[in-house]
Amino acid sequence: MAKCHRNNIGSLILDRAPSTSSSSTSGNHFRLWSTFSRSTFRRKIVDAVSCGGSSRYRHELREEDDEGSYVTVTAKSTVASKDAKANTIGAALNGVAFEEKSKKSEKLCDLLNLAEVEADVETKKKEEALEVLKRVVRELQSAAAARGDNDDGEDCRKKLTAASEVRLLAKEDSEARVTLAMLGAIPPLVSMIDDSRIVEAQIASLYALLNLGIGNDTNKAAIVKAGAVHKMLKLIESPNTPDQEIAEAVVANFLGLSALDSNKPIIGSSGAIIFLVKTLQNLDETSSSQAREDALRALYNLSIYQPNVSFILETDLITYLLNTLGDMEVSERILAILSNLVAVPEGRKAISLVCDAFPVLVDVLNWTDSPGCQEKATYILMLMAHKGYGDRQAMIEAGVESALLELTLLGSALAQKRASRILECLRVDKGKQVLDSTGSCGALSAPIYGTRDNGLDHEENDLMMSEERKAVKQLVQQSLQSNMKRIVKRANLPQDFVPSEHFKSLSLSSTSKSLPF
Repeated sequence: MAKCHRNNIGSLILDRAPSTSSSSTSGNHFRLWSTFSRSTFRRKIVDAVSCGGSSRYRHELREEDDEGSYVTVTAKSTVASKDAKANTIGAALNGVAFEEKSKKSEKLCDLLNLAEVEADVETKKKEEALEVLKRVVRELQSAAAARGDNDDGEDCRKKLTAASEVRLLAKEDSEARVTLAMLGAIPPLVSMIDDSRIVEAQIASLYALLNLGIGNDTNKAAIVKAGAVHKMLKLIESPNTPDQEIAEAVVANFLGLSALDSNKPIIGSSGAIIFLVKTLQNLDETSSSQAREDALRALYNLSIYQPNVSFILETDLITYLLNTLGDMEVSERILAILSNLVAVPEGRKAISLVCDAFPVLVDVLNWTDSPGCQEKATYILMLMAHKGYGDRQAMIEAGVESALLELTLLGSALAQKRASRILECLRVDKGKQVLDSTGSCGALSAPIYGTRDNGLDHEENDLMMSEERKAVKQLVQQSLQSNMKRIVKRANLPQDFVPSEHFKSLSLSSTSKSLPF
């Protein structure tokens, strides 16, 4: 092992010399270094500072001294020292990184264990919930199968309890609805509609079926397939006056079941429409507002299927709907039903036969600001105007032009388009009426002139065209003035409001080209 130099300046520049016999003084004395060069001094400094560290990492260096000679020197490798320090720091960092990785691994294991525990808990909960549903269905099937003299006692209470549990479990849980139906809950509930002698059990079974069908088309189809529609009608058509709660539950079920297209023909042909119309009209004043709203919505669902229109026309539903159009809460729903009915020739004929049908529809355009009501009302008028000349005459007599002109300015895009189409249909008929009143002949939209066969010369043709222009100008002025008065009225302006001179000049200079035909 290399000897460690003392780390002092004396060891660098002084050297102890041994005593000789020729010395004048006895003992040891100090003398300066005999051969002292810059390279040797530099090497001494390195060795003193490293304190023997060069003994571990050495390499030979060839270095030129001051006199031009080469000597082989052994110096401490500073690179090796740096590598050693780097290795030491790296080892420390690796230790820290290893500790951090260990901590992260522990956290990951904890998270995985926690997730596994939560999954086990969730699975256990689902298993418990499934066992509850199985138990409820077993009790429901057992109670529904029980018949006999004891029906008023223990069995009825079991039916009520089982149906109430199904109603509660299926109320807000979509998965429970699927599972209950798969376990066979629907047939016993349907059998309990007319089997039980306790009204509470019947109501519970009806609402249980209602909840099972919420948002589940498969269950809705299964309920109808099990014969629920006919059992419900049999229940409400019994000699005894049905309980109001039972009637409301049946209406709610018809509403839910009629939302499925495959159920519409079955419910429509079963006689349920008559019951729904009766509930809507509330002739016996026993139906609640919720039941009437449900009945109206159920009738809308059934009217979508066109073959059901014939069953609806067997009632006085159209007259009732037209008379109820002033009610803002149900007007759009009523117009939606009429829109379905007017698509069928029998429906259009039935609407046109109702007294004041067109004045009522025109009034809808005048008082409502609802885009939905405007669009549906113009749809009804558009179909009837395209299909029948007599209906167009009735519309003109009801004053539909001014309402349509206003709608082309203030209505929604769809309402404007439909109003323009109606005006196109009415233009020919209105022109005929104006020409008949002036004693002229021929159609306004297709004047015939300039031919020899018609027996008229050019002067007579010019006179006829002049009369036509006057009639059209008068029609335009009347429509614009009527429209302006209506706009002023709807804008709540003063009654003595006078239009500006610009509007007067506009109305005087307008022609038929300004109309949205």
